[in-house]
Amino acid sequence: MDISVLGPFRAVQSGVSVTPTAVKPRKVLALLALQADQLVSTSSLVEEVWGESPPRSVQTTLQTYILQLRTLISAALGEDRAGLPNGAKSVLVTEPGGYLLDTMGGLVDVQEYEALATAGHRALEQGDWGGAASCLGRALALWHGRALVDVQCGPLLEVEVTRLEESRMSVLHARIEADLRLGRHHEVIGELSGLAARHPLHEGVHGQLMVALYRAGRRGDALNTYRQLRAALGQHLGLDPSPGIEDLQQAVLDSSPLLGLDGSLPLARLVRAG
Repeated sequence: MDISVLGPFRAVQSGVSVTPTAVKPRKVLALLALQADQLVSTSSLVEEVWGESPPRSVQTTLQTYILQLRTLISAALGEDRAGLPNGAKSVLVTEPGGYLLDTMGGLVDVQEYEALATAGHRALEQGDWGGAASCLGRALALWHGRALVDVQCGPLLEVEVTRLEESRMSVLHARIEADLRLGRHHEVIGELSGLAARHPLHEGVHGQLMVALYRAGRRGDALNTYRQLRAALGQHLGLDPSPGIEDLQQAVLDSSPLLGLDGSLPLARLVRAG
């Protein structure tokens, strides 16, 4: 089974979609898909679908949803049941205490994303800017919108979606850092300007934009970016920029050689804030 959760939810068995349209069975499959090849407890499924107010018939109703999902899987399998002695039950497996969605080695975009993100962060830590930019860029290319954008998420899925969106922002930030290390400041200014507009309180994004603008010969715009950030932090949070951003502003004011590609200014400390 191939699974996509980084955008619209898709579950495809033998080339056929098995994603239900009904809200609650869709939630059940989405939670199983996010934890593909792992046991998901019955209590977790109940909490996701019904929250703190499950009906008295909750066990029977959940079993009905599992049956509906297996019916979709069985129809998709058709005659293609090699190595599946129990048919759909070999894919959506009943385990003690819960259920497991066995992908049988299928493609799961969130698993591929997390593997690429881990490799990219490791490359960044090791100073392999090209490897980091490549891995992190490939990880981001797997996204096609907000995670599970077409699923009415319950409490557990909301937590997972928030975690994934935070991870996506971290990976994007790291990829831009790698690009800056590679001298691609001209290429990232437009992307960073859009991010700064969408995230007016994100110090890391503004710090990266300041560096890119300065290196592109736009010192005044870099300082204006700092002023906009300072105003937004003061207005919305009553805070001043962090010491790292203040140091970056001073470096721009001083036209410090440390801001150049060959400089020793610790970009990670200055632009990962926020």
